Amino acid sequence: MVDTLKARYQEQVVPKLMEQFQYENIHQVPKVIKVTVNRGLGEAAQNAKALESSLSEIALITGQKPVVTRAKKAIAGFKIRQGMPVGIMVTLRSDRMYAFLNRLINLSLPRIRDFRGVSPKSFDGRGNYTLGVREQLIFPEVQYDSIDQIRGMDISIITTANTDEEGRALLKELGMPFRDN
Repeated sequence: MVDTLKARYQEQVVPKLMEQFQYENIHQVPKVIKVTVNRGLGEAAQNAKALESSLSEIALITGQKPVVTRAKKAIAGFKIRQGMPVGIMVTLRSDRMYAFLNRLINLSLPRIRDFRGVSPKSFDGRGNYTLGVREQLIFPEVQYDSIDQIRGMDISIITTANTDEEGRALLKELGMPFRDN
């Protein structure tokens, strides 16, 4: 039996959280609903090649085709017209989400230079966690030779937790390496 994150959640995390927070029902235990990977593309408004390379990169990292997000309003100061592509995003759910989280926690995050853990303060007040990644090279799927420019991305982990404390406990049990501070 391969130790997947989903199996670990059901076998180890659920009993531990039920005991820690004194839940009466198994359905009260917080779980990860979805993971969104988002990349803003400031320069893609003028550069179509940047958009194409970003689309293929995010598809390679997540295993799912990204959606192009477009500008809702025209902003002259940023040279953006309505309908121009300004970013790309992917929403991962179910098995793909667990596979991505497993790769993120166990392979990608430890590859960050001078890595001491992720900030435990990036919760939104409702148990959801967001972290910013500065470069796409931390993902083993991305080849160094195939990238044209180093770009970051935002990864949001949306949970059913009601408080930050519950969300933090859930992600800690799943293996998220939080920094001690």
